[in-house]
Amino acid sequence: MALKVLNVSKSYETLKVLDGVSFSVDDGEFVCIIGESGCGKTTMLKIIAGIEDSDSGEIVFDSGTKIGFVFQDDRLLPWKTVYENIMFAVKAAKMDVRVVKRVIELVGLSGFENYYPKQLSGGMRQRAGIARALAIQPNLLLMDEPFANLDAQTRERMQEELLKIVKGKTVVFVTHSIDEALFLADRIVVFSPRPARVVRTIEIDIPKPRDRNSNEFVELRREIYRSLK
Repeated sequence: MALKVLNVSKSYETLKVLDGVSFSVDDGEFVCIIGESGCGKTTMLKIIAGIEDSDSGEIVFDSGTKIGFVFQDDRLLPWKTVYENIMFAVKAAKMDVRVVKRVIELVGLSGFENYYPKQLSGGMRQRAGIARALAIQPNLLLMDEPFANLDAQTRERMQEELLKIVKGKTVVFVTHSIDEALFLADRIVVFSPRPARVVRTIEIDIPKPRDRNSNEFVELRREIYRSLK
């Protein structure tokens, strides 16, 4: 078991955001958390990462677990090149600097090492952000709607590329897109409207890569939509 979230609750003053949330993630599993905007998905991810504290409950993972975090915006330093942005994270984590070249190749940015963020497309900046997170060789990769700001065509292409990049890795991915969750996830955790509770979890037993127009895909989309309603 890579991660257990046990009865986690969180409030901001009088606003309750999470209400007894529990779920688990197996080693090598890609889990998507879905729910309407503002229901507490990002808060849950930040609590797992240790960026925020919960009011109650527990986050359990193995000692020595290293967490990588990919934010909705790429958060690249604009005055540093792609290579320098990734190197900055590698040095901060005291990792072997040789990993920088490997992750740049992995995310398909070879030849763009010396480009600055303003010279890159949105999809390329997000790939650089993913490379930066992967460079610290995390056991657990957390992704907070990383493709939300991309156009539909680029978003679908990035989803396809992501499955290749993180194959075999443990991922928790937040999205409010049912289609995105269905395309990526091994299992989907459905959050209720705020304060978030786990409405249900859904195993996605469709081989990857998935056909978004297949009968199985369309039927599961309807089922999840009903869960959210």
